[in-house]
Amino acid sequence: MQKILIIEDDRDIAAIEQDYLELNNFHVEIAADGISGLEQGLHGDFDLILLDLMLPGMDGFAICRRLREETNVPILMVTARREDIDKIRGLGLGADDYIEKPFSPSVLVARVRAHLARYERLTGGQKIAKPELRVGGLRLNTETRRVFVNGREIELKNREYALLHFLMLHLDMVFSREELYEKIWGLEAMGDNATVAVHINRVREKIEQDPSHPRYIQTVWGAGYRFKGQ
Repeated sequence: MQKILIIEDDRDIAAIEQDYLELNNFHVEIAADGISGLEQGLHGDFDLILLDLMLPGMDGFAICRRLREETNVPILMVTARREDIDKIRGLGLGADDYIEKPFSPSVLVARVRAHLARYERLTGGQKIAKPELRVGGLRLNTETRRVFVNGREIELKNREYALLHFLMLHLDMVFSREELYEKIWGLEAMGDNATVAVHINRVREKIEQDPSHPRYIQTVWGAGYRFKGQ
């Protein structure tokens, strides 16, 4: 199933986009501000990004510029602006198309399908994946499954690697023990999810300079864990 990221601060518009895309068999994730949208876009392995122009935290132009440094997936800007200069600027930064508000949801889906098909033709159906994830002094190579901390390679067991990889793909997002248990162990959260805390501690021991005051994998009390991006 192809993955679409919607970066949109208007909840109603985001919900409409999500509903129509999911009805057409796309997996959809939503970011409600520019900063989290950029992080998800850089690390979430999406097939297409719907990017609003006016966003809190970081505007669509800055996000588009940054995304184009890392990925070549289609970017469709969604905006209420009608000035040609804005369209020219966005296209110059690497956006593939513009969709003006208000828009027909069916037209949106058609545009998404068209750009996905065009991208597949250009790439031969092979998505160019980022071989490495980097945050601070931590580096994870997704092709070799090797992990380095400040240039020093560390050894992770399979579940430890899977847990770290998942969290690094979803920077600053909070996941409960139950959610992590289901994602990493591939089971519904009916077992002993205390194993998540055990594995979190093991990974911390290997990647953190001070595991008791973690810089990367942080505990969000009463909610779960998150991997801090900056």
